[in-house]
Amino acid sequence: MSSIRPPPPRRFLTALRRLAGALCVGACAAARAMPDAGDVERLTQARHDAMGASRVADWRRLIAEAGGLSAGERLERVNTFLNRQLRFDDDKVIWRQPDYWATPIETLGLGAGDCEDFAIAKYVSLRLLGIPAAQLRLIYVRARIGGPRSGHSQAHMVVGYFPAPGAEPLLLDNLIGEIRPASRRPDLFPVFSFNGEGLWVGGEVAADPSARLSRWRDVLDRMQREGLQFNP
Repeated sequence: MSSIRPPPPRRFLTALRRLAGALCVGACAAARAMPDAGDVERLTQARHDAMGASRVADWRRLIAEAGGLSAGERLERVNTFLNRQLRFDDDKVIWRQPDYWATPIETLGLGAGDCEDFAIAKYVSLRLLGIPAAQLRLIYVRARIGGPRSGHSQAHMVVGYFPAPGAEPLLLDNLIGEIRPASRRPDLFPVFSFNGEGLWVGGEVAADPSARLSRWRDVLDRMQREGLQFNP
């Protein structure tokens, strides 16, 4: 005769429900923020081609599947995916403009972008995966080119992830595949940084980024028109 197990205690059931809810937060919020799959893939194919639509579909799948991972795993998944999916090219070649900030859907549709496009796609992906804006910044730097003794540098953008307030940031970059702390990137010299909450120069909050950075405001507007609803 089989034994009959007593029902689990109410506190245990409550804890399970809370755990399930917590695991759902990232994935469920991302699902609400993402545009309808059919619409965005048809839009991408019409603008670009089937390969572009496939890259967007893979990106959507990443956002849907990675929400329950640890913060470190989400950083790795996003950084690796976008560095592999996209090739670097200049805005003058891609957009016939000297400086254009593309939406993630535009960048994935083309399969190419410059450093700002890589960084914006990573920042948006991490926000969709539930990483708080307070822990993320888009960071403008001067990147030394040509080795440690080189005097040549160029403007560049990376994403910084701050594990805790005041902590050393981890940098997601298209120049290298590995996510490294800022202290291990002596080739980068920060100029200013921003996110959806503020703009920092020299460690001090300087302004509302949407008011001061017209290209940031413009790319946010275009993301909204594409159906991508999220709080930057």
